Amino acid sequence: MDNVTLLAEDGTAVGVLPKSEVHTYDTPLHLAFSCYVLDRDGRLLVTRRSLAKRTWPGVWTNSFCGHPQPDEEMTDAVRRRAEDELGLHVSGVRLAVPDYRYRAVDASGIVENEVCPVHVAVVDADPVANPDEVAEWAWVDPGALTEAVSRTPFAFSPWLVEQLPLLRRLGEV
Repeated sequence: MDNVTLLAEDGTAVGVLPKSEVHTYDTPLHLAFSCYVLDRDGRLLVTRRSLAKRTWPGVWTNSFCGHPQPDEEMTDAVRRRAEDELGLHVSGVRLAVPDYRYRAVDASGIVENEVCPVHVAVVDADPVANPDEVAEWAWVDPGALTEAVSRTPFAFSPWLVEQLPLLRRLGEV
């Protein structure tokens, strides 16, 4: 069973809940991560969330997200999730935005409430996506994605809408 680390407002761990119990209409603050995957040509992997996802089903988002298990090293969690969700072995995983935090409510009323460090990684292969997680995927030019997000933010996850400009300003994507 996947567990999620609950956090106090200052970011310290205060407990654990099963992942299945965390995302509700009153989601507690918890630890997560986002990862943006690039290929050797500088293209960015974006994914469309499975229609079976509890939050933001069917929207386009960053490459993948996840929750580290309690006491799991963050980089290990990123690698684990890349394999589980996309069948990818990522390399060069680096922390790009260590202090990203957000709270968002999807159309169903389910809340995301996360401290969510943002990572960037590189791959040499196309994904083999888990259909329970990913409906579609595409390699895109980061500049074109930035333009699409600015014109139609409703088509993308709220965390992508906030994280992409941060990564662009830092020169990470």
